Amino acid sequence: MQNQPTRCLPSALKRSAFIPHAIRRMALLIAIAFAGSLAFPADLQESQYLAEMREGMMRMHQAMDAPPVGDIDADFVAMMVAHHQGAIDMARIQLHYGHNEQLRRIAQGIIVEQQQEITAMRHAIGESL
Repeated sequence: MQNQPTRCLPSALKRSAFIPHAIRRMALLIAIAFAGSLAFPADLQESQYLAEMREGMMRMHQAMDAPPVGDIDADFVAMMVAHHQGAIDMARIQLHYGHNEQLRRIAQGIIVEQQQEITAMRHAIGESL
């Protein structure tokens, strides 16, 4: 069924040796998307969701890997704040892309709770807010 939309494309676009493969592929995907047979917006949304999640996780892991400052409590807070902020970022991404109402409520709770814990940990070591 996926091959049907390509029937209406000029044969030059389908097989031309003069058009580089990547451009031909992109043109075919665009043509199929406009023909309505490819769930392009959903696929694009999933790609954006995954890219944002990966980026957030990388940011969190980099922040958690900060060099120690020589104070166990401050080092703990630094790592935990990065971890909690990662959870907040992921929950916000879920709110942006997700559809499940139960998961959306959980994500909202994560944001509130993790922000409160960040504030409490910073306060515990005397960091100004």
